[in-house]
Amino acid sequence: MSAKLDVQTRDGVLLLTIDNPAQRNALMPELSRAAAEALRLAASDPAVGAAVLTGAGAHFCSGGNLASLREFQDKPRAAIVARIGVLNELIRSMRQFPKPIIAAIEGNAAGAGFSLALACDLIVAARDARFTMAYVKIGLSPDGAPSLLLPRALPLQLASELLMEGVPVGAERLYQAGVINRLADPGLARAEAVDWAGKLAQGATGAIGRIKRLLNQAVCPELASHLELERESFSHLLHQPEAREGIAAFLDKRTADFPK
Repeated sequence: MSAKLDVQTRDGVLLLTIDNPAQRNALMPELSRAAAEALRLAASDPAVGAAVLTGAGAHFCSGGNLASLREFQDKPRAAIVARIGVLNELIRSMRQFPKPIIAAIEGNAAGAGFSLALACDLIVAARDARFTMAYVKIGLSPDGAPSLLLPRALPLQLASELLMEGVPVGAERLYQAGVINRLADPGLARAEAVDWAGKLAQGATGAIGRIKRLLNQAVCPELASHLELERESFSHLLHQPEAREGIAAFLDKRTADFPK
């Protein structure tokens, strides 16, 4: 089954489901484009008061497809710049969407999947969910704005640990740190998020939209320029020896031996 984005509207809630379970809901460009378009259409739809972003099956989103990323190392740098631009447009669409978006996380949220969760206004996660920013493990820097949003949400030391070490962190730790709003029993994150979104959709949606604009201005007014900085860094590193070794080691299922 090919990757697709399932879009439904129920009781005032736009439900966006990344449906690519065979690849742990890896984020393809067509999925990013479809999500951005769904948010654009829902922005002015009075039948939609809130949105939920989730993944089909056992996981939220495993991030980008590393096999396809390996192919970009043999293409001009402009190719990966364009590819990252698709993700950046989705992140901008999420932050500009004038209604609250809740991430419903089961299983793993890794790489760009973690970035998508951070770009949401609120996060509901299963207690056993795991979050990973493992770009450094393959010799890359992040994309999707985590290097902006994580230091705004966490102490600098913890944000540095997540980005520089790249090891998984559990939902419980992020809940205690304030990144996750609510914990749910495994398998119930989506239901909890949809219920919460339904309540928000019945509220003062005009005021909520204004509040989101104010929060954006307070927390990430430089989002667009920071996304460009991340894109420049990622596209540069992708063609360097560290990334070539890191991606090759990941695909070969071995420990990377980074050149020194």
